[in-house]
Amino acid sequence: MIKLMHGADLHLDSPFAGLPADQAAARRAEQRSLLERLSQTCREQGCRLLLLAGDLFDARQVYRDTVDALRDALDACGAQVFIAPGNHDCLCPGSPYLTEAWPDNVHIFKTAAVSSVACEPLGCRVYGAAFLQPHCESLLEGFRAQDDGLVNLMVLHGDATQEGSDYNPVSRQQIAQSGLQYLALGHIHKRALSKAGSTCYGWPGCTMGRGFDETGAKGIYVGTVDARTCEMEFLPMGARRYEILQVAATDDPLAAVEAAIPPDAGEDIYRILLTGECERVDLPALYAALEPRFYALSLRDKTVPPVDLWAQADADTLKGGFLRTLKAHYDAASPEQRPVIARAARLGLDLMEGREVSLP
Repeated sequence: MIKLMHGADLHLDSPFAGLPADQAAARRAEQRSLLERLSQTCREQGCRLLLLAGDLFDARQVYRDTVDALRDALDACGAQVFIAPGNHDCLCPGSPYLTEAWPDNVHIFKTAAVSSVACEPLGCRVYGAAFLQPHCESLLEGFRAQDDGLVNLMVLHGDATQEGSDYNPVSRQQIAQSGLQYLALGHIHKRALSKAGSTCYGWPGCTMGRGFDETGAKGIYVGTVDARTCEMEFLPMGARRYEILQVAATDDPLAAVEAAIPPDAGEDIYRILLTGECERVDLPALYAALEPRFYALSLRDKTVPPVDLWAQADADTLKGGFLRTLKAHYDAASPEQRPVIARAARLGLDLMEGREVSLP
């Protein structure tokens, strides 16, 4: 049984363009700190292999501090490390993968043709390949692992979600025919695990969210694999999150947002969408009241002006009859029941008027 860790898409030195310059610099420093946490987790979990499936760097230009932090983290992780460069950190001239000296426990795949390293003390063989430029045709086409008793693993940056992708398209048929026990992929920033034939494969998503298209917990996979079984588990790395929160503004938007904020939101980056019917929202005042409660905050006003719900109740129409019936129930209802009846009336009106409705 081999214990391994699978990470990908660290995107070190990302610009974090949506943040002020000082916060963007702080976020890049947090990325470097995350490397130490990843290394420590690898040791604590007892992993013998660390598979890094590309896009460790966000671009060709990498800060010296970042290269040093990555080198130190990999040197101290206690595992054999295998890196498959991707489209953002491809092996172009000047790449740190080519110009820097890496620890002895680190192997970087440097050809577009799949190659392998036998780790006989662990009873496995690790395959991999590299992007030599930002775009790459299929690297798995026609591949079949050796069948000599070793557990066959592969680390690869590639797109298993889109046929014809410019980023090493990987098909389920290729995976099923590969003869691998586990294929550690990168490139897709939302985690997934699956199986094709007898081969388990997956991508852990990015290790740290960098925008509102990368919301929620981010991290790595840790698990065990042998010739017959593969068990992988997602492990969050505890990085600062991006989150989108939708709030019905009501007559008191501040109170509505305060009631909806999770208790642990203070270290995260939030986008709050204000919805529903209400009078005009004073966004600057609301931002001033809420901004200190988050690492960073943006507000979006999606509200619409209120309308008289019962304005058409006297009309001699199907709509009028519907509203008269509900208004009678509304007038007789308790304060606790009235919001439910009003909600039913609004949904009914939207349906009659051909509007798109969303149920809670």
